[in-house]
Order: sequence, then structure tokens, then C-alpha cells
Amino acid sequence: MTIAAFDAVRDAEVVTFGCRLNAAGSQAIREQESADLAGAVVFNTCAVTAEAVRQARQAIRKTRREQPGARIVVTGCAAQIDPQAFAAMDEVDLVVGNARPAHAFAPEGPKMRVLDIMSEGALPPRIAARTDRSRAYVAIQNGCDHRCTFCIIPYGRGNSRSAPIQTVVEQTKILVGGGCREVVLTGVDLTSWGADLDGSPTLGDLVRRLLAAVPDLPRLRLSSIDAAEIDATLMALLADEPRLMPHLHLSLQSGDDLILKRMKRRHSRADALALISAARAARPDIAFGADFIAGFPTETEEAFENTLALVAEADLSYLHVFPFSPRHGAPAARMPQHPTELIQARARRLRAAGDAARSRHLDRRIGRRVLALVEAAGRARAEDFTEVAFVGEAPAGSLIAGVVASHDGARARLGTWESA
Repeated sequence: MTIAAFDAVRDAEVVTFGCRLNAAGSQAIREQESADLAGAVVFNTCAVTAEAVRQARQAIRKTRREQPGARIVVTGCAAQIDPQAFAAMDEVDLVVGNARPAHAFAPEGPKMRVLDIMSEGALPPRIAARTDRSRAYVAIQNGCDHRCTFCIIPYGRGNSRSAPIQTVVEQTKILVGGGCREVVLTGVDLTSWGADLDGSPTLGDLVRRLLAAVPDLPRLRLSSIDAAEIDATLMALLADEPRLMPHLHLSLQSGDDLILKRMKRRHSRADALALISAARAARPDIAFGADFIAGFPTETEEAFENTLALVAEADLSYLHVFPFSPRHGAPAARMPQHPTELIQARARRLRAAGDAARSRHLDRRIGRRVLALVEAAGRARAEDFTEVAFVGEAPAGSLIAGVVASHDGARARLGTWESA
């Protein structure tokens, strides 16, 4: 399971916590359940860390104080995993799991509506998609068949299920027809896509078919992927297909082999380095992000130093760092735990290494011409995911091109630029 960065976005009547898959799911809730959600505030929760759950509960209480008459509905991974905790909150009117019965959000009925997520079948015919003014996130896969010892998310999402290729193609055509310039494929375990479909196609097969079927799509990007598996077709597309963006975000979690084994990850340190080397040989302009957990149980100082060293050795550009958070029901919660102060200190050191890595990445971008997708006023995103600042006006969703003149440690700054 790839851990995604915690994020909370207030979006009309739905408050979204967690990953891009949750964001796409929130959009589907708005579009498909609008009649049953009139006058409601829906909290689409995340369970990846205890902090994500705490912030969801805090937001629920705040909303009840500010909107005493609102109907408060809680759904998402935290609601699926621990529905009783949310049902016990006086502020909450309805708890709905990720496995949703018919008319799950209807005002009438029991307060808790949570089914067995492990018995969920195929994904619905219309897959979840969320569009902002610059890009769209398309959920092509859900669930996970692996059981990393730190992760509780399979119990919130169920087993791995894939959207058929034709469904993904049709959804993408709709988005591109509506003006979308970049599509991001998302899922809980993205590289497992296709294993449950007839013929067991790979993620590379999907990407190849999608790009061929939607020639008007300028940019296709992948969200977080498992470092244990990139198929040969996907690697070849990285080398040969300019519309597939040169950026991979890897679920690494540690740079120490013993800790990786105790996490029950499927790759070793050497595997990660080999994959990065192969992808860089296929696409020299590629940039890498990575997820890491700091302070995993039994992690020694030496093991942590191995993770720090991997950041530099792999020449990573962007890090998502998570202080270890024991989740009830996950095996790592029963392992000997580190003091909170040590976990937080290691997270700070790892984030500092990430800041230095991003600065090195930006140093190398100075003098280079980049093509960037405008996200908001004065802010865009280059093909390799570099955040780009620019002066002047360009509408969100447009493409601009210019030479990187400088950077501030967090984003590249363009000199002159032009519409592309």
C-alpha cells in the first residue's frame, strides 16, 4: 500500500481527507448521491495515520458548532475500519463505509451502514474521477492484496479490484473532451492493476492502450506506485512516449533491508536502486519522489542512516515523510515502539534531507527550458513535477514554456515565458 500525503480539502458539501483516490471518490459522491445529500456535510475520511483520523474528528466537531442544523455524514476508510467510533460521536448523523449499500446516504435508516469490504466485487461501471481546472484524477484501481505490517488501509478498501481498460478510456475521453490537459491515474496499489481482469493485463498495457485511444490527451501521469513492480511495457513507454510524464513517486518506506522485511515490503534496497537506475536509463530527464516512514518499530540509528543515505544515493527529488503511527489491527502496532520524541526527531531529519534533495534537483533545472501546466495564478507544474513560479497571467489548465532562471528552494522561477 502506498501512503499518500495527508491533505484536507473543503469542496462544496464534501470535506476530503487523504489521498487523490479519496478526492476522486468525493467527486463521485457529489455527482451520484446529490439527492440524498441535500443539506448534508460529508466527511470522506482517511485512516492512514492516527493524525488523519484525529483531524477528521476535530473537523466534524467544528462543523457541528458552526452549522448546528447540518446533517453530518462520515464515510471513507476511517469510517469503514472503525465505524463504531464515529457512530458514538453526538455530532454525527450517519456513518457509511466504503462498501456502500444501495441508497447508502438516504436520510432514513440506521445510523451505521457499513458492509464487509472484503466481499466487494468489481468496481462500478463508472469509475471515480475528480477534475480541477488543470488536471483530472482517474481512479483505475481500488483495494490491496498485500499486508504491509504498518498498514491498515486494506481493511478500509478491501482486496484489489481493477477498472476495465474500456472504462478508463471512456472516462478519459470525457475528461479530455471537457478541456482537461493532464490525467493522473490513481489507485491504492496502482501497479497491481489488471491482475484480476481477463488475461491479466499490466499497468503498462493500460497506459499504452489509453494513449493510443485518446490521442488528444497531452499529458498522462501516474500517482504513487510500488517499487516492487514496474512491468516491461511501462518501462518501454517511459523511454518512448513523451506524453507519459517523466516522474515516478515510489512507495519506498525505508532504505534498510531488515526494516523493509519487518514492514513486509516486497522490495529490497538493491531492488529500489535497480529500478530507479533502469527508469533513469530509459528516461534521463525523469525525477523521483518517494514515501518514507520515520521511526518504524525496531528501527535503529544505523537503519535510519541507511534511509537517509538512500535519498542521496537514489538522487530523489521529492519526499513524503510520515512519522510512524501505530494503527490498531496492524501488526507493527504490536512491535516494540519508539518514543514519540525520537520518531518526530527522525521525521525532521528525513524532511531536512528531502529539502536538500529538492534543492539539488532545482539547481539542475536552472537554465533549462520547461513546459509547465498552469495550476493557479503564478503557479504551474513542469513535466517532471517541478513546481514552477512565474510572473504574469495565464489561465489554469493552460500550458506555458520558459527557461528556469532561479529557485527559492521549493520551486523553480521562470524568467520570460510564452504560451505553449
